[in-house]
Amino acid sequence: MNMSGLSLRDLEYVVAVADHGSFVKAAEQCHVAQPSLSVQVSKLEARLRTVIFERTTRRLIVTPKGQQLVEQMRRVLLEARAIFALAGESQQPFGGSLRLSAISSLGPYVFPCILRDLRKRHPGISVILGEDKTDVLLRALLQGELDVALVSTHGPEPAVAKRPVFREPLVLACPEDHPACGPDGNGWEGLDAWERLLLAPGHCLRDQALAAGDDIAPSNRHATSLETLKYMVAAGEGCTLVPVTAATDVIGIKYAPLPIERYSRMIYLAWRHSDPRARQFEDLAAFLGPVVSARHPAILLDCE
Repeated sequence: MNMSGLSLRDLEYVVAVADHGSFVKAAEQCHVAQPSLSVQVSKLEARLRTVIFERTTRRLIVTPKGQQLVEQMRRVLLEARAIFALAGESQQPFGGSLRLSAISSLGPYVFPCILRDLRKRHPGISVILGEDKTDVLLRALLQGELDVALVSTHGPEPAVAKRPVFREPLVLACPEDHPACGPDGNGWEGLDAWERLLLAPGHCLRDQALAAGDDIAPSNRHATSLETLKYMVAAGEGCTLVPVTAATDVIGIKYAPLPIERYSRMIYLAWRHSDPRARQFEDLAAFLGPVVSARHPAILLDCE
C-alpha cells in the first residue's frame, strides 16, 4: 500500500473535528485556518475513498465507517507521540513537555506550589496544566491527550498505571455559628439530611461524601464547583466536606477536623502503562508529595 500523502497532521485534524463536532472549533484547537483544515480533511477522505463526516446545514455527523477510522487514528497518534517521547527521553525530562491535569477539587489548590517547584527542578520543560472530572481525565489520558493526571479514586483500568502521592484529610465546612463545628458537634454524620451539601454528580468528592453519610435530602442541593459549594456554606445553606488543601479562609465559614481514618482521600498520579516515560513519572509522584506537604502540613505522605 502506498501511504504517500498521509500525514499525522491530517489525522490530528480529523480527530479534532470528530471531538468538537465542528470544523471551526477543530481549526482553533489545531491553530490553523478553518478553510485549510477543511481542505485537508476532504483530501484525506478522497485519499481513503471514505466519507468520514456527513455534513448537513444543522450539524456534522461522523459516519459509521468514519467512527472506526477516527478510533484507529487515535491509536496511530498515540503511538506516534510515544515515538517522540522515547526519542526525547534521553535529551530532556518528559521529552521536553509535560501535560499534567488534576481533578477539579484538587488542581486549583495545589498547582500554584507544584508549578513553581517543578520548573525549578526541570527549568527546560514546558508544563501544560488542566483540570476536570475523573472520568474525563482518564479518557483524555487513554487517548493520549494527557501525560499524567492527579486523581483520587477510579475503577480498575488495565491500561492505567498509578502511584500514591499523598493522603489528604477532609474537614467539615460549616457556617461559622453552626453547632456542628462546636466542641459538642457530631460532624458530618450528625447533620440532618437537608444540611448536607454536595458537589454535582461526576465528582469523586461527592461519592466520598456519600460514602461517609448517604442520607441526603431529596432536593439534593449541589454545586458544580468546590468554590461555589463553599459560598453556599458561607451563606448558611448547609455544611459540606472539603479537602484540607481547599480549606481556605472564607468569611462566614468555619472548618472542623474529622477522623482521618474515615474522612480522607488518597491522591494518585496516573499514566498509561504503555508510556515509555514510566520511570520518570514514578520519580515525579515521589517528588510531588513532599512539595504539597510543605505547603499543607496536614497532608500525609505515608500512603501505605
